[in-house]
Order: sequence, then structure tokens, then C-alpha cells
Amino acid sequence: MAERRATAGHDAVAAVIEDWARERPELDTAPLEVLARLHRSFLRYSTRLTASIEQHGLSVAGFDVLTALRRSGKPYRLTAGQLADSGLVSSAGVTLRIDRLEKDGLIVRERDRDDRRIVYSRLTDAGLATVDEVFAERLDNERRMLGELSPSECSQLARLLRKLEHSILASDADAL
Repeated sequence: MAERRATAGHDAVAAVIEDWARERPELDTAPLEVLARLHRSFLRYSTRLTASIEQHGLSVAGFDVLTALRRSGKPYRLTAGQLADSGLVSSAGVTLRIDRLEKDGLIVRERDRDDRRIVYSRLTDAGLATVDEVFAERLDNERRMLGELSPSECSQLARLLRKLEHSILASDADAL
């Protein structure tokens, strides 16, 4: 029933809110106005992002490694620990990603000249070209997804999302 109403002029979230208002009118469903829409938007965004990256034979996780290396600047190399610190999951997870990217010729491993225990992952020329191409496509795709928002609305939304993230983090601290 919610999907039917969604196609008749309401969005799916409005239909869900109406259902809850009918079934549990004492509940304040106001958070759904923001967070359910954010969740639905994220799922659509994530699906498009993943499809775009996978068209290039990459996983999102592998692309994260490539972009971390690219953002590090010349010589585009970091240790597994530095990659993990850049926001990736764990050193073990990074190692698996590095193995795959190395097999695909997008990165190489290099030992530090002064301390042979330190191993860097460095973008190859092919890796650099790939990450530059895929990241530019990603930005174009994201620009299209934001096409119905004005630059001012994008700035306002970015500020509000930053504030929302802080609010969510603060709610974690409050729960402790």
C-alpha cells in the first residue's frame, strides 16, 4: 500500500509516516522525515556509486585504497597502517585489497630503503590513470545526482549534514 501511494504523488517516506500515524498516532515520527529520506537517498547513491566503480573492474574497497594513495600526493605511496588510518577498515582488510590491486597491476609494493621492514604500496602508472579516470567519473555522476539542487542548496545541505553527523556522534556520547 505504501508503494502505491508513493507513485500517486506521495513519496514512500510520507506513506510510511501516514501508516504510523494511523496505527500508532501517539508516536512522534518526525525523525523519519529526515533520517528515512537520508537512508533511502544513501541506498540509491551507494547503488549508483558501486555500479560505476565496478564497471572498471574495481570494488569500492579497492577504489578506496586507490583514492587514498592518490590523495597522498607524489610518490603516491603509503604503508598498510597509513592506509588503515586513512579511514579504511583494518590493516588485515587493507592487505587483502592491496593483494588484489597488485595482482591487477594498479599498485606495487616497495620496501623502504632505510628500513626493509617497512613496506609501501605505490600506485603504478596504470593505477594512477585508473583512479584519475574513475574519480572524475564519480564526481560527474555525483554532480548529476545533485542536479535538482542549486549551489546554495548544496552548500546548505552540506552544512546541515555536517551538523547531523555531529548530532549523531553527540547522541552516542549521551547514551553512555
